[in-house]
Amino acid sequence: MTGGQIGNVDLVKQLNSAAVYRLIDLQGPISRIQVADVSQLAPASVTKITRQLLERGLIKEVAQQASTGGRRAISLTTESAPFHSIAIRLGRNYIELTIYDLSGKHIASAAHQFNYANQQELTDGLLGHIRQFIADNQNIMRELVAFGITLPGLIDPETGVVEYMPHIEVDNFPLSEIISEKFGVSCFVGNDIRGLALAEHYFGASQDCKDSILISVHHGTGAGIIVNGQVFLGFNRNVGEIGHIQIDPLGDKCQCGNFGCLETVAADPAIIKQAQSLLAQGYRSSLQELEEVTMPAICEAANKGDELACQVLIKVGNQLGKALAMTINLFNPQKIVVAGNIIQAKDVIFPAIRRCVETQSLSTFHKDLPIVESELYSQPTIGAFSMIKRAMLNGVLLQRLLED
Repeated sequence: MTGGQIGNVDLVKQLNSAAVYRLIDLQGPISRIQVADVSQLAPASVTKITRQLLERGLIKEVAQQASTGGRRAISLTTESAPFHSIAIRLGRNYIELTIYDLSGKHIASAAHQFNYANQQELTDGLLGHIRQFIADNQNIMRELVAFGITLPGLIDPETGVVEYMPHIEVDNFPLSEIISEKFGVSCFVGNDIRGLALAEHYFGASQDCKDSILISVHHGTGAGIIVNGQVFLGFNRNVGEIGHIQIDPLGDKCQCGNFGCLETVAADPAIIKQAQSLLAQGYRSSLQELEEVTMPAICEAANKGDELACQVLIKVGNQLGKALAMTINLFNPQKIVVAGNIIQAKDVIFPAIRRCVETQSLSTFHKDLPIVESELYSQPTIGAFSMIKRAMLNGVLLQRLLED
């Protein structure tokens, strides 16, 4: 019984510290009195927590001119610069690493080709890249407090165990534990698209709303759903597999084993294949003159009015709209964010998405529903950093730093 009580005391401490830090981070400069008022914590608790945060260097005092012209009030703001984190985006054949401070300021980054055929090669290669990155940046690295890693696949966000990856076999791969043990700091592991959805909520296109859906079109098609400011995970921890909604029962076989999934028609490889197929059938297009048909080339051609490119992308927009309409009926979001190469032709694809959404979802749900482009898609590691930011704001990482 005692163990449970100790656990509860620790949890209360974590939540209270997080509430204070979150207020200072999101609303600072803010006075202790205001913190106590907004958080509804006792002033003595606020004083104790702020003293701990000051001693650890996580917040600092700043003097603000009192509006009455009297003695200057002391306010608090977060201190981010001395604390560094390494955020990693692990792709199918590449790796990107970035050092961020705790505010999300970019300090340094590197990108490499990275091919791996199995779990062991992935582990060895990843550790090698991290060591090299730290060695290359040792002159600018301050205190390293955490790692964040995003990758395609299914991950238990509580334990950081990778349960599935689409391109290699993994067997309950304890990635978070491996990194934490090697480097002695916390490591947070998550799905790449849900990480991007969280990053858009903290720093990008969906900062102004509590409920949003991000759909990403890349090698595959996936979604990240934010409900009440949190990534929606559900009991089984992985939701948002929008790429496996069946769009065409007579369609191509998907890697998941089913037929006609959204991913078989609305992912970069499928879009390129569709354009190549039409070219092979003799349809005229400016794409014929190119050595290689790529997504940027299709988008550019569509923007210039190329009929074939426009038709291909409008069809993709219709299919994305169909899947999004189902998701909108389920979640009633305040905003849809679209990420991927296709946003280079947003003037072609967004109207097609909107038409489908308007004909296939509840009118009260899609009325005034903004469909916008991702603001952070070109920052591959920001999703990994967003998990570190979340761990500071919910107290998980904050508490570990206070106990160091």
